[in-house]
Amino acid sequence: MANHKSAVKAHKRSLAKRDRNISVLSRIRTFIKKVEELVTTGKPAEAVEAMRKAESEIMKGVSKGVVKKNSGSRKVSRLTKKVKSLQK
Repeated sequence: MANHKSAVKAHKRSLAKRDRNISVLSRIRTFIKKVEELVTTGKPAEAVEAMRKAESEIMKGVSKGVVKKNSGSRKVSRLTKKVKSLQK
């Protein structure tokens, strides 16, 4: 454990950031799972709507610095590809 006052504060901040990051990542994963579930059950209209919401959540994570830009774009791209394959 940290001994200096500033190190103790920094540790507290890092724990708060960790909790926030875990929460955001969990939320992103949940939205992705919803889209994938709708794709596998074959519901194109609902999948498109869920895709919009999932993309928004992923990009929020990118803007908050939880997910890197390329990772977020890759996730969106792969989800979009799955949803488009359903519409053919």
